[in-house]
Amino acid sequence: MRTDEILAVGEEARKMVGKTPAHIKAIKPLVDGVISDFEVTEKMLKYFIDKVHSESFTLVPRPRVVIGIPLDITEVEKKAVEDAAKSAGARKVYLIEESMAAAIGARLPIAEAVATMVVDIGGGTTEISVISLGGVVTWKTLRSAGNELDNNIIEFVREEFNILIGEQIAEKAKIKIGSATPLKEPMEMEIRGRDLINGLPRAVIINDSQVREAMSKTINKIIENIKITLETTPPELVSDIYEHGIILTGGGALLRGLDKEIAQSTKIPVRIADDPLTCVVRGTGILLDDADLLDKVITPGSEEL
Repeated sequence: MRTDEILAVGEEARKMVGKTPAHIKAIKPLVDGVISDFEVTEKMLKYFIDKVHSESFTLVPRPRVVIGIPLDITEVEKKAVEDAAKSAGARKVYLIEESMAAAIGARLPIAEAVATMVVDIGGGTTEISVISLGGVVTWKTLRSAGNELDNNIIEFVREEFNILIGEQIAEKAKIKIGSATPLKEPMEMEIRGRDLINGLPRAVIINDSQVREAMSKTINKIIENIKITLETTPPELVSDIYEHGIILTGGGALLRGLDKEIAQSTKIPVRIADDPLTCVVRGTGILLDDADLLDKVITPGSEEL
């Protein structure tokens, strides 16, 4: 950037990916659920904190912040998250496992002696966890989620049609015609990209079965790891999961037929949480208002500021 200032954050910045001139950089400060660029992460958090203050006219200049982290995060990565939030102006930083935040956001009985299985499919990570008595009993974290599904589609189109497409077009195809199980009515859409042979723009029609084929490897990997997590779960808790089912959260839960595909493979009922896209953020909001619950679920070793 010419002036080293932030032009856009979040959705506005996402629209710029792959379309920026030389003097503007579209940076992803988080990759696979962990900080990849400390300085930009700090600026992004500061932007959010300032935005909240400008909208609420609060007199407290330094807020308390709850941040969701992946289950397999290292102590060094935890420290980086805390430091970035502090530098951005946070008074107190609480770290909580994303899957726990998702379960709270989905209004699940996490504090009771009943097992809850949550599969949180985000952008960079898929968190599979069994929660009971306010803690995660067994879990698995995969670096396979929404972004990898997009990459699967990019690779498929390149190999099948010799066309290079961007992330946004791949994501659009995933949302518009993507599915985990065959659809009742076939769907198709036109995608445009660069022909890898002559370098000119070219459009092709892609259908739902091709997109499904492209994504199948990642979807199967997620299902396989759900089964592995169930295999390592204590029998008492497995019986609870069979009774209450598996809950899907995160943007990936919106993929057509994913719940049916998981249910068919595991023989366990699967349901999608209400508004799965915002479960984690709703959960962190609930925790800020409930100090007792926050004390129960806060990640051990998180620094008390």
